[in-house]
Amino acid sequence: MKVIRAKSAGFCWGVERAIQVAREEAQGGERTVYTDGPLIHNSQMMDELGKEDIREVGDYQSKSKLDLPAKSEKESVVVVRAHGISPERRKYLQNLGLPFRDGTCPDVGIIAGKIKAHAERGYDVVIFGDPKHPEVAGLLGYAKEHGHVITNEKDLQSLPDFNGGVVMVSQSTMFTHEFKNLSQILSTKYPELIVFDTICGATKERQSDLVQLVDDGADVIVVIGGKHSANTRKLAKLASSYEKPTFHIETAKDIEKESFHGFKCVGVTAGASTPEFIIRSVCEKLETF
Repeated sequence: MKVIRAKSAGFCWGVERAIQVAREEAQGGERTVYTDGPLIHNSQMMDELGKEDIREVGDYQSKSKLDLPAKSEKESVVVVRAHGISPERRKYLQNLGLPFRDGTCPDVGIIAGKIKAHAERGYDVVIFGDPKHPEVAGLLGYAKEHGHVITNEKDLQSLPDFNGGVVMVSQSTMFTHEFKNLSQILSTKYPELIVFDTICGATKERQSDLVQLVDDGADVIVVIGGKHSANTRKLAKLASSYEKPTFHIETAKDIEKESFHGFKCVGVTAGASTPEFIIRSVCEKLETF
């Protein structure tokens, strides 16, 4: 079976940066690094980082208090995950008494800056995203009482009436066409609406490269990435919208040969938190079919 791989599959620069920050602080295992929730949404990569004593603590949304050992044989450091955190969470982590490094993706930091600047000026902030996603949870902290999260048109219609200025942003891993549609609807009610397209370049690139796989003749799509990864789930949803059989897997172990019987060409892509070694192993296994 022919295997074609999307050009942009795998780590984005924000994920690479977060991993680099954690590894720099770990110093090859000389120090213990605690990440506030999963550094990235890929359990296999977190297992690899664990070999360097980079440990995930806390919870998925970075809300619970961290249960850290009172004493440790090695020096410890706290690293902020790529998805970012709220100002309140940042203050909490910095008050733990450990060295502190920020692994927040700079693209997420830009969104937080835009929200903070406008919320302080009295704007209401509408965030297009998943309210349960840690990135959105962190961004809401910068909006304070001015923040509102929407995921669809129904949520949009349920928003309260705003008396002042309104600004709209997006979680970095959402669909561009959905954000454009919702922002246009909101602008009909608030003509002075300020819209910032904050969907990151890596997300847009991976979505467009997936469409290219379909154009190049793939009759089945394999999307590799963690089940918690928002951008990976979006890729799987996009592939299914082209009426192509789609398999969202985490590793090559999830592939069953029988599922690919009758297909001649498989397109492979991966979310922004998927390491190269997993993508390569999946492609190699598919090529044996």
